[in-house]
Amino acid sequence: MNDISPDMFYGLIQTYGLPLLWAVVIFIVGKIVARMISNAVAKAMTKAKVEETLVKFTKNMLFVAIMVFVVIAAISKMGVETTSFAAVVAAAGLAIGLSLQGTLSNFASGVLLIIFRPFKVGDFIEAGGVSGIVEEIQIFCTLMRSGDNKQIIIPNSQVMGTTITNYSTKPTRRVDLVIGVGYGDDLQKVRSVLEDILAKDERILQDPAPTIGVVELGDSSVNFAVRPWVNSGDYWPVYFDLNETVKVRFDSEGISIPYPQRDLHIVSNPSNAAAA
Repeated sequence: MNDISPDMFYGLIQTYGLPLLWAVVIFIVGKIVARMISNAVAKAMTKAKVEETLVKFTKNMLFVAIMVFVVIAAISKMGVETTSFAAVVAAAGLAIGLSLQGTLSNFASGVLLIIFRPFKVGDFIEAGGVSGIVEEIQIFCTLMRSGDNKQIIIPNSQVMGTTITNYSTKPTRRVDLVIGVGYGDDLQKVRSVLEDILAKDERILQDPAPTIGVVELGDSSVNFAVRPWVNSGDYWPVYFDLNETVKVRFDSEGISIPYPQRDLHIVSNPSNAAAA
């Protein structure tokens, strides 16, 4: 085998070595620039108090996007035709996108949840047909904890595609009770007892004032609507206590709480009785 002449060696260096060196330089410098840009964007988003999950995702996606261009530029510097390479990448991206439509929908919904923030971690919400306390908002799903301490994982597209009820947004809530009394009871006395019960509970707010009124003349009872306002954190304790207190006070005041019943009237027919 003949030795490589100096001219041939320099020719190989010029043909392959320098483009390879430039490609390596472009890759290294491009990676540094991509890291700097992604970090700068992340810092700006953090300073603007954007959700941390979205900050991390944007940082990583921006870095990957820049690195794709860097790699293409480095390959092009080595003399490789990048037009067909870019077409292959685009086709592969389209195929992956079509196969991951549901995942991309969850991703887009997750971004919208993080940007618009209809709820935050710790809120008690009802969404996607379930209710619970929000524990974590991820890019693809939302983690919740039910009242009996079960973990609920809901795809973000399902959360965004339904009505979201946030019970923790407002500082106050209204307790809605329907109390039935007998038709023979004194309605003014019933109203007075209910007003006294609400007035003695310090958790019930005076502004707005509680509402007490006859809401329905039912089949078996006269139904009162009792609607006091409380702080959101006191809703369930007040709800449970009021039901118990009303029952105890009504018993002591001689006020009846009727249950559904039917009166059966038997009418005798004199002609049938004589025939019998």
